[in-house]
Amino acid sequence: MMRKLAVVADYLNDSHRAHIEKMAGDAGFTVDYFTEGHLPQDRAGEYEVIYGTVPPKELKAATALRWFCCAYAGMDQWKDDALYHSSEVMLSNSSGAYGVTISEHMVMVTLMLLRQMPTVQEWMHRHDWSDEKPPMRSVCGSRITVLGTGDIGTSFARRVKAMGAKTVVGVSRSGRHVDDAYDAMYTTTQLDQVLPETEILVMALPSVADTVGILSRERIALLPRDAIVVNVGRGTAIDQEALMEALNAGRIAGAALDVVVPEPLPREHPLWSTRNLLLTPHISGNMSLGYTCDINVDMFCRDLENYAAGRPLEHRVDRKRGY
Repeated sequence: MMRKLAVVADYLNDSHRAHIEKMAGDAGFTVDYFTEGHLPQDRAGEYEVIYGTVPPKELKAATALRWFCCAYAGMDQWKDDALYHSSEVMLSNSSGAYGVTISEHMVMVTLMLLRQMPTVQEWMHRHDWSDEKPPMRSVCGSRITVLGTGDIGTSFARRVKAMGAKTVVGVSRSGRHVDDAYDAMYTTTQLDQVLPETEILVMALPSVADTVGILSRERIALLPRDAIVVNVGRGTAIDQEALMEALNAGRIAGAALDVVVPEPLPREHPLWSTRNLLLTPHISGNMSLGYTCDINVDMFCRDLENYAAGRPLEHRVDRKRGY
């Protein structure tokens, strides 16, 4: 009897399907595709392996499941043991597929803030170009801190280093040196000493217990007045109330948030009218680039080969840590 693989994804082209089917066939699996973003509950119990983006509540019915490979990098919605029929179900993610697309978004919003685009957009909305000449700044010569030095943060670090940043400092739990793009590495316990020297702070953190509120009111106050903050990780990492106050009072120069609390953001939320703030609706990643889809599928297929051979999964997630 053939083993069964469910692929819950709407972004696959013919080449992706051919790649999956070749690897699945070699591993002894048949493949069923579900393109509506849901795992049919009357069939969920058939599948040993599931790849894609399944609503968490639908996984409990997958009673034969041994491995769930999430097509996203962030696993906070899928790490709870209660979602699965067994605590032995292995989880993996697609961390490593999103570095290009999210880091390009980070570069874009960083440049928009440095080049005063929020101010220019205000002029555009009132249909009146101002005679005012707001001060322009550059990545070149800037002091940049990357909080979260995984694939996404490091992809950004490489790009701004190539653009002439004066210093690029990494901050992570371990403080381990991971790439030559970083001029120095610090642990998260040393963050307070790094922030006063930071002109551009970018955050690319997963949502785990020790990242919630890591950019607190007290730490926002440590940033210099010309600092900008970019967050593409999770909205829970920032004290939003304190950030809004700092922006509206001009205590920091600007911010760009692709992630907020809550999501989606209610129409009446004060973030909408906060000064010098760029908001995007959690779109820095996703499958918007063909390159991201290609890498995502390739990562899954490599781990499917590992799984079939009884080798450790390359992208396995520790459910307790969430990454």
